[in-house]
Amino acid sequence: MFNSPACINCQFKSSATKFLNNDELGTLERSCAEIEFKKGDIIFKQGVLSSNIVYLKSGIVKFHIEEIGGEKIVKIAKGPIYLGIPTTFDEKYNRYSVTAVDKASACIIGIDVFRQFVQDNGKFAYEIIVELCRNEINLFGKYISRVQKNARGRIAEALLFFSEEIYNKTTFKLTLTRNEFGDYIDTSRESVSRILSEFNIDGIIKIDGKKIEIINKKQLELIRKTG
Repeated sequence: MFNSPACINCQFKSSATKFLNNDELGTLERSCAEIEFKKGDIIFKQGVLSSNIVYLKSGIVKFHIEEIGGEKIVKIAKGPIYLGIPTTFDEKYNRYSVTAVDKASACIIGIDVFRQFVQDNGKFAYEIIVELCRNEINLFGKYISRVQKNARGRIAEALLFFSEEIYNKTTFKLTLTRNEFGDYIDTSRESVSRILSEFNIDGIIKIDGKKIEIINKKQLELIRKTG
């Protein structure tokens, strides 16, 4: 579904967009379209010509790279966040895909207008750079933490990540499949199912279908730290 955005009154403005004046916001409105995505919809695809910047207003997405025999999930993120800036600015083609793992809303922004804002508005450009730096540092931090842990530690860390950074609550519906969950933390689907079942039996979490409730957060944090 395509909608005409109202950028001036948007409640999901990025920290960078807040530095655009009314004329620039009017230009932004004329150069972008708001699209609603369903779970499983591809927002942009690896290997396809990149000609737009995507601003995810709300929803949860996965960043993934297609490999021989399957895919590798690199990152899980929620809006509001910009998607695809590095590949769109420096490359002609997307280096990875982004897919909605839950209902999502995004604005598709023309790259020429976005580049003009970066060139003409220093405060806008600064906020974009800060966001890119923050995202890169966060991605490296999570990778280092993940490779230093065993499967139990990685699953505990992932559950706390979803609870604290994605859903902001201790009870949430995990929209990832067991295969996706395992791929995200470099663990087999079988190990994911087994360890989640063990956490459930031990009273650390409660599982009801796709719904997960964290019962004993301190124990889960201990597993994350020592795993």
